[in-house]
Amino acid sequence: MTRLLQRLLPALLAGVASACFGAAPAPAPIALQAQGSFAVGGSVVQGPGTDEPGKPGAAGQTLHGDHARVVFQIPANPRALPLVMWHGYGEFMKTWETTPDGREGFQTIFLRRRFPVYLVDQPRRGGADRSTLATRISAEPDEQRWFNVFRLGVWPRLYPGVQFSDDPEALNQFFRQMVPDTGPLDTDVAVSAVSALFDRIGPAVLVTHSHSGGMGWETVMRNPNVRAVVAYEPGSGFVFPEGELPAAMPSATGPLSATAVPLDRFQALTRIPIVLYYGDNIPTSPQPDNPGLDNWRVRLAMARLWVDAVNRHGGDARLVALPELGLRGNTHFPFADLNNVEVANLVSAFLAEKRLD
Repeated sequence: MTRLLQRLLPALLAGVASACFGAAPAPAPIALQAQGSFAVGGSVVQGPGTDEPGKPGAAGQTLHGDHARVVFQIPANPRALPLVMWHGYGEFMKTWETTPDGREGFQTIFLRRRFPVYLVDQPRRGGADRSTLATRISAEPDEQRWFNVFRLGVWPRLYPGVQFSDDPEALNQFFRQMVPDTGPLDTDVAVSAVSALFDRIGPAVLVTHSHSGGMGWETVMRNPNVRAVVAYEPGSGFVFPEGELPAAMPSATGPLSATAVPLDRFQALTRIPIVLYYGDNIPTSPQPDNPGLDNWRVRLAMARLWVDAVNRHGGDARLVALPELGLRGNTHFPFADLNNVEVANLVSAFLAEKRLD
C-alpha cells in the first residue's frame, strides 16, 4: 500500500494544485497515423575525372545538394488538404514549431485541428544546408537590428502591448532560431524544390512568411497543386502583369521594386484564394529615423497594390490588417505571438469559407 501511495501521490498533488490554483489542464494527446521526413528537389554535381578509392580529392565524386528538407506529421482522421509551412528570411522550420516562449506553434495547433502539416527548410538553409555552391557565412553581430526590423520594439524595449513575451528567455530562444544561408540565395532553386514537394504530395495549402511570400507567388505560377495561399507579412517578390508595374517605393532601407511577368503567368494567382496578414506597429507616413518601421510601411503599401491587381484580373485576394480586427500588438511573426491561437482561428475561418478544410 505504501509503494502504491508513493506512485500515486505526485498525480494526486497535481490534481489538488490544479483545482486550487486554476492551473491549465495538460493538452490532450495528438494521435498520428504517420510522421517522418525527407528531402525533395535539388541537384547532383560531380567532380571531373575518375574516383580512385583511397585517393583524396573531388575527382569523380558526387555532391547531392540544393534540396529542401521536409518534416511531416499526418493526424488520425486527417482533413483532405495538408498545410505546407515555409519559413522566412534568416529562419528555418523552427519558426512554425514551439514558440519562443514555449507554447504550441502553428505546427501543433493545426495538427490538433486535423490538418496534415508539412514543414519546409528551403534549400541552403537549416536542415537543408547542403549547397552545390559555396558562400561566405558572416558571423557579424546583428540581432538588435533584427529586433527592430521584426517589430518587437525599439531595442532594448518592447513596444507597449506587444504580443511577445517579456521573459528574457523568450528573447534568447528567438535569437537562437535564426540561421545563415549556406549558399547563395537563389529564388529558382528554392521554388523548384518547394514545387517538387507539391508534385510529391499533391494538392495542398501553402503558408508562407515574409521572404517566402514572393517565392510563394512563383510557386503558384509554377504548380497547380497549390490550392490556396496564406501569407504572413510578405515583403518582397511582388509580381504584376506586364504594363501594370507600379513605381518603385523609396524608403529608409532603400527602394522597393516589383517584378513584371506575362499576364498568362500572373493569371495563375487569380485562380485560387489568397489571404495576406499583417501585424501591428506599421506606420503610414515615412519614418526616416526608424528604418525598421519604414521598411514595413512600403512593403504593406506594395502588398495593397498587389492585392488590387490580383482582384482587378478576377482573382480572390484579400489583405487583413490584424489591428483592424482588434488583434493588436502583433509582431512580424503573428503565428508565434502570444495571441497565436486567435491568429490561427482566422486561418481556420478562411479555409472553412473557401471550403478548403
